[in-house]
Amino acid sequence: MRLGYGLSLEQTQKLIMTPELRQAITILQLSALELSTYVEEQLMENPLLETQEESTELKGEEEPTPAVESLPDDKWEVDWQDYFQDQDENRIRQERVVVEEKQRFDPFITAAPTLLEHLLEQLHVQKVSASLDVAEYIVGNLNDKGYLMLSLEEVAKETDASLETVEEALAVVQTLDPLGIGARNLEECLALQLPLLTDCPPELPEFLKHLEDLAAGRLQRIAHALKISLIRVQELADLVRQLDPKPGLQFSGPGEVRYVVPDVVIEEVGGEYIILVNDITVPRLGINKAYREALSQEEGTDTRKFVEQKLNAAAWLIRSIDQRRLTLYKVANAIVKWQTEFLRYGIRHLRPLTLKDIAEEIGVHESTVSRATSHKYVQTPRGIFEFKFFFANSKGRGHNNDSTITTEGIKLALRDIINSENPRNPYSDQKLADLLKAKDMEISRRTVAKYRDELGIAATTVRKRY
Repeated sequence: MRLGYGLSLEQTQKLIMTPELRQAITILQLSALELSTYVEEQLMENPLLETQEESTELKGEEEPTPAVESLPDDKWEVDWQDYFQDQDENRIRQERVVVEEKQRFDPFITAAPTLLEHLLEQLHVQKVSASLDVAEYIVGNLNDKGYLMLSLEEVAKETDASLETVEEALAVVQTLDPLGIGARNLEECLALQLPLLTDCPPELPEFLKHLEDLAAGRLQRIAHALKISLIRVQELADLVRQLDPKPGLQFSGPGEVRYVVPDVVIEEVGGEYIILVNDITVPRLGINKAYREALSQEEGTDTRKFVEQKLNAAAWLIRSIDQRRLTLYKVANAIVKWQTEFLRYGIRHLRPLTLKDIAEEIGVHESTVSRATSHKYVQTPRGIFEFKFFFANSKGRGHNNDSTITTEGIKLALRDIINSENPRNPYSDQKLADLLKAKDMEISRRTVAKYRDELGIAATTVRKRY
């Protein structure tokens, strides 16, 4: 075999991830809040970017012109002199949302104080004197559930206090709101909350010593130990379920702020659904004209190269934001078409839907739909949901063996069946599977048990009433 060198021509196609393309993909994935932060960062880095003040009232009927409308689609080396001239002609932009409609875009914020902040504030209000430092140390060592995982001896050693002082400090902490804070185990946590019950039965403290049997459904054993009837055991169990086993979880963790901001708003107007992309928190961007003179310099100069580079970067950013807005609108519009029955009649009418279905509907790749909907929320007449909620999986077989039943629909049917069962003779998981099959929802017994757990519904032995 003879080896040698030679030249040949070969035609291939490759997808090159340019920095501009990476930026466009990044922007598509950002939520409204994240995009606002990203734009602020770009404004700091690129001197040619500027925000454009927009009126909050409609000033005319002329359609607003996108900031990069005059940029060509096929190249980014543009005639910037013409661009600035076009920008001057379309300087006045109009806001499409009237004052009354702006309320639709208000962030839905629930920000709870941290458990530590809530408890320290109460300690300082109570003006605890001798054991304040020890009480603060105890509060600072509670876990997220509100439990003290250190022993009293360890607290005494770390705070250089007597065991008696530590016990006094813990007693103070355990009186703070919410009750149950500072407990060292589940039994103590629930016992601290007994004052919250109206007419607390005298046998309830002793009943709390049998929590393991209660969790396992061994009610007969509890009845025998306490010498009470099964009916009384269930009455006491119902009272215990009113208490909170994890009182600390009512509060946010350190640095945690819970924001739910809809990226898209869907409203029904006159029987039709209107889609509004919520980017009102994102500054409107334009090109700073102060750098116009730099473009008149001779080509090849460092100043002109710098300005052109920043101008192209600014144009890419503006175009990417516009493309994100358009893609979100298309995805939301396709979802509305697919899930109209759900929007009008509720969860029972949620249809199976996949990323591929939406991708084919709007003519993009599945990955584009995935990025556009990732970690984003949509406000609908039925409430606020993550976009992924609408991509409901198909489970079971519907009429004519069509897979038109979603997981959420099966869970709702399962809950309805259990709510209507005879509490003295509750259905087993196999019986529930048979009843669902009779409703054209064919799933296995194991899947029934899984869905039941996800719904927070106890097993048959625990649900049984005497």
